[in-house]
Amino acid sequence: MQKVILVLTLILAMTLSLQAQDVEEITLQEAIEIALKNNYQLKQASNNLDLAEKTIFSEYSDFLPSISAGLDGSSRKGQQLVRQGDTQVFQDNVTNGLSGRLSASLPLFSGFDNIISLRISEADKLSSEERFQRAKENVIFNTASDFLQLLLNKELLQIAQENLASSEKQLEQVRAQVEVGSRPTVDLYNQESTVASNELTVTRRENNLQISRLSLIRQLQIDPSGNYEFITPELDTESVSMSTGTEYSIENLVDQALENRSDLKADMAELRTLELQLKQAKFDLFPTLSASASLSSSYSDQYFGGGVSFSDQFWDQNYTSSVGLSLNIPIFNNWNRMNRIQSAQVNLKNADLGLENTRLQIIQEVYQAYNDYVSYIKELESTDKALTAAEKTYETQQERYEVGAGTLIELSDANAQFVQAQANRAQAVFSFIFQKKLLDYYLGKLNQDISLN
Repeated sequence: MQKVILVLTLILAMTLSLQAQDVEEITLQEAIEIALKNNYQLKQASNNLDLAEKTIFSEYSDFLPSISAGLDGSSRKGQQLVRQGDTQVFQDNVTNGLSGRLSASLPLFSGFDNIISLRISEADKLSSEERFQRAKENVIFNTASDFLQLLLNKELLQIAQENLASSEKQLEQVRAQVEVGSRPTVDLYNQESTVASNELTVTRRENNLQISRLSLIRQLQIDPSGNYEFITPELDTESVSMSTGTEYSIENLVDQALENRSDLKADMAELRTLELQLKQAKFDLFPTLSASASLSSSYSDQYFGGGVSFSDQFWDQNYTSSVGLSLNIPIFNNWNRMNRIQSAQVNLKNADLGLENTRLQIIQEVYQAYNDYVSYIKELESTDKALTAAEKTYETQQERYEVGAGTLIELSDANAQFVQAQANRAQAVFSFIFQKKLLDYYLGKLNQDISLN
């Protein structure tokens, strides 16, 4: 018995601990900020942008001369020719030596390779910036979409719960009427079936809400075991109902998209990169000219029989300097340069085709998003009318049933139509809001300061 009490005590303590856990409230704006902070793809895009900036710095450095220094020491033991008086003889000896050098080289002309490489790195950076911006827009859009789906599922669950409560209340009324004999028993069975069906609907709505909640948490990349409450913002349904679609011009929308879309700008920057790479490949056929300079000296303890000091040898007698120019003229390189030119030409053609495909895809997306936007406006109007009619029908059938002029089946049908009209209306509102954000996304206008109104 004591063990049972102990287990129950532990369970109660764990339950109270979970209830006492702080609930973290998250608004839509906060959810977007969290997603932008945690998204790994956005972090990768940011890393690529940092790398592009460092590459530009490296390309600027290529205009500077290359400088190197070296110091070599050696010790050699063996038969060596050694001067003794007026003669030279071989004998075992140890020779210690030291040599040093300092050299520099500077490309004077390399077929404009350094200049073009710098321009290529700048174009790559621009492409990385635009890819980063589009990745950011993707995160914002996906987060807002998941947040909207969560809000819709919460709304549908609330509708289902209210319908279940109403049907349970209706069941109590029918049971009381059957007991006094004013209603047939079959009405009780029908209403019990309706309540069971509504309970199943609530269970499914709860499951859908949980799925959308987990999807949003995954998008935010936060701890799934945390206790979160996603705050429903105030939705201005009146302004939603007042939308007509005439505030947009499809031609103007297409122009905005082609001007703003980051993915199109990134493709254009990549096309510029390939144009420069083709030019660079052609310039490989040019001769190159470079300048060089060097300083060197050495010391040996056997120099002239070992009688010359380190200072005299290293800083005076063995000290040398040189300057030079080097001209390299490419004549034949097994067609490697020509193959590089041809490859660059093919890559440029493919990139041009890809750019045109992106442009056409953007136009198609804008047209489709606009048509869907207008369609959802019409759907809003129809669902609003259907909801009003279904509500009046349900109220009428309820009044008829209460006075005995209507049947339970008629009332149940009217209630089902009313509940479905509520769900359709909620879905139409959220679908319209989602489509409006989707239109902004396709226009390249989606930013962090997003609103659902």
